[in-house]
Amino acid sequence: MSRNAARAIDALRRGWPVRISDGATAIDVLAIETADDGRLSAFDPDHAALLLISAGRAETLRLTNQLEAADPDHAVLVDRAAWIDLAVATAVADPVLDLATPLKGPFRALSLAQPVIAAAALRLARHAGMLPAFFWLEQGGDDPAVTVAVEEIGQYAKAADLFIASRARLPVEASSQCEIVAFRGPDDAAEHVALVIGQPDGSLPVVRLHSECLTGDVFGSLKCDCGPQLHAALASMAAAHWGILLYLRQEGRGIGLINKLRAYALQDQGFDTVDANVRLGLAIDARDFAIAARMLKLLGQEEVKLLTNNPNKVAVLEAEGIRVAERVPHQLPSNPFNAAYLATKKDRTGHMLD
Repeated sequence: MSRNAARAIDALRRGWPVRISDGATAIDVLAIETADDGRLSAFDPDHAALLLISAGRAETLRLTNQLEAADPDHAVLVDRAAWIDLAVATAVADPVLDLATPLKGPFRALSLAQPVIAAAALRLARHAGMLPAFFWLEQGGDDPAVTVAVEEIGQYAKAADLFIASRARLPVEASSQCEIVAFRGPDDAAEHVALVIGQPDGSLPVVRLHSECLTGDVFGSLKCDCGPQLHAALASMAAAHWGILLYLRQEGRGIGLINKLRAYALQDQGFDTVDANVRLGLAIDARDFAIAARMLKLLGQEEVKLLTNNPNKVAVLEAEGIRVAERVPHQLPSNPFNAAYLATKKDRTGHMLD
């Protein structure tokens, strides 16, 4: 697999331009989030670059409709009027700033001749954990440091390339009989881990897919139920014959830590977790549970008891060749800070109550 997508992600985070090609056309993009006046001037000395934003964000600006806004890959090209400088572009990109920086406009949507490249650009930003918003220039003068093909972005961080990198004994509070196994892929910098609780004895393991949550797992955030779910899962596995906790490095349902904090800020403005993600131009749930299936296969386990209330986890594991012999409910009491969040998971993302 090409490493160009990984290089392009690194370039976006550093504030460098990236060229995206579909084989026939090439577009240069500069992420608005990491741009500054000097980088923008070097990228676009003639003030010719347009703005590319997600339809989810464009709907807020009345530049598209709600149907298009629901598609995370749908992009909108915005005319760059003379008064749209970096500060205005930043306000266009980040809905968290709407209350502090009301947008005056008017903004005008333009016909987008390269929707495939545009969708790939949005996906690249999401892989980088950044806002899907760019300065957009039809192949500028100087070649950027990185050129990436649309197909390479689509192939980025495939679970099939994951391998076991290291393993060691790790006694933990829930059980002193544990082994930690670290997994790595050739392109994705995220390092997933499995915690094997107890000793395999031929019975089916109790398995929990737990996506990383720094705020909940480490700081004990009351806005979600991640920390209590993690510790309850470890206790359940210790009480069973044995189990495997798969700790997936997919912070904030796959949108990344910084975007998760942006979503939290929007929740404080009155949006639920689903609408906050859409408003940011992000997927409602960007996690890739095929990674978990690959981890289980590498551990030699292709039939499990799955500790979850999320039917999508069951469906993905089954589709990837892991038989879920039993779904074990995993629900904990709410608190005043996460009750609305838990209700949203049930009502809008299909989580079960038992």
